[in-house]
Amino acid sequence: MFYHARNGSVCVGNTTMDYISFGNGNRNLIMLPGLGDGLFTVKGMALAFLFMYKIYAKKFHVYIFSRKNRLQERYSTREMAEDQAEAMRNLGISKADIIGISQGGMIAQYLAIDHPDLVNKLILAATSSRPNETMENVVGVWIAMAAQGRYKDLMIDTAEKSYSEDYLKKYRRFYPFLGKVGKPKSFKRFIVQADSCVRHDAYAELNKITCPTFVIGGNCDQIAGSASASEIADKIEESELFIYSGYGHALYEEAKDFNERILDFLLR
Repeated sequence: MFYHARNGSVCVGNTTMDYISFGNGNRNLIMLPGLGDGLFTVKGMALAFLFMYKIYAKKFHVYIFSRKNRLQERYSTREMAEDQAEAMRNLGISKADIIGISQGGMIAQYLAIDHPDLVNKLILAATSSRPNETMENVVGVWIAMAAQGRYKDLMIDTAEKSYSEDYLKKYRRFYPFLGKVGKPKSFKRFIVQADSCVRHDAYAELNKITCPTFVIGGNCDQIAGSASASEIADKIEESELFIYSGYGHALYEEAKDFNERILDFLLR
């Protein structure tokens, strides 16, 4: 079956936003990725993402959005949510199910708070709703590494903080090759997005989210913090919570049933 994977760009304000789309379903599903978007957008990645998320393609028309291509300093996750709402309207997407992962989950929170008409069901994975010491420490180190152009160190520390020890044992042998290819031309975009993560604070407004919400966390999350998922679910009345045992921030890659759990929630 053909799922029509395509790369696209949509006007947002005075710039553009890269996105990809695929799938034959009659429901819209939007995925908002994490902080890695600050290094590389989804441009040109349609076939790769179709391969990773093909499970959704039969039931949904799937969109995966980057942040807009020009981000000014001190840009906030709330402003990024406004950009997302504008992109959806410009593409004629009147309502969608939303999956927000890590920083994408922060943006998704504000999208559901400020634009409830656009959100059908909401999935928040490996994310937080307000500043915490864990995130401030980790992301603060990443900002310093990016400011110094230390791409290899940034990639290694991201891996060490994201994955379980069992996963890392298999892949640490590849560390010497990290940073040799694919280095971004500028770290400015990453720094702006990372700064928005440590300033994100939607906690007091989470009770404004009224759509059905599925919150997913890992009890070993060294980036968002192990208590962040429970904290979010406690504040959203129409929410379900699932905590993976033994997984950290990269649970969306490591947990083999991650997408199946989300699909079950969406199709109920």
